[in-house]
Amino acid sequence: MFQLGKTIVSEDILEKDFVCNLSACKGACCIDGDAGAPLSNEETKILEEIYPKVKPFLRKEGIAAIEKLGTWVVGTDQEFETPLIDNKDCAYVIFDGKTALCGIEQAYNQGIVNWKKPISCHLYPIRVKDFSEFAAVNYDRWDICDPACSLGKELEVPVYKFVKEALIRKFGDDWYAELEKVADEIKKGTQPS
Repeated sequence: MFQLGKTIVSEDILEKDFVCNLSACKGACCIDGDAGAPLSNEETKILEEIYPKVKPFLRKEGIAAIEKLGTWVVGTDQEFETPLIDNKDCAYVIFDGKTALCGIEQAYNQGIVNWKKPISCHLYPIRVKDFSEFAAVNYDRWDICDPACSLGKELEVPVYKFVKEALIRKFGDDWYAELEKVADEIKKGTQPS
């Protein structure tokens, strides 16, 4: 672990390799698990605002879940998250054949909305936990992502490079530039300062 501004960062994001392999996992992270995608307070407002524009991209099951539960819910841990369809799929999941995709991201890709998807989804496999004085930035290892770890290793792409766009979205260009400096120091065998 090392400190970068107001974040405490796990070295795993620099040392582990990762590239999503949708052809292998079929987007399992959007349909497995026991909770929706974590959301910030600000993101709950965004979901309420963009839902009418995203709705045409969603499956009828997702629409039904959202219209019953809301565009977001409070999870068992008392945190905000996306609603689920029958406690399984994220309500915003759509399918291309057997591969799960994000309906919000599809609307974004078509220029319908200007918000790509929840930052927790965009950052995955990185999870950020906010505390009062700092944020913890950790690598979340999940066995459904084994194909992504294998592909990342084959392509030699560390986690932080795979999620560069999301990290910049979350923490900014300057933070990411500092992260790259730390990665270079570690690669050269020197300790981060």
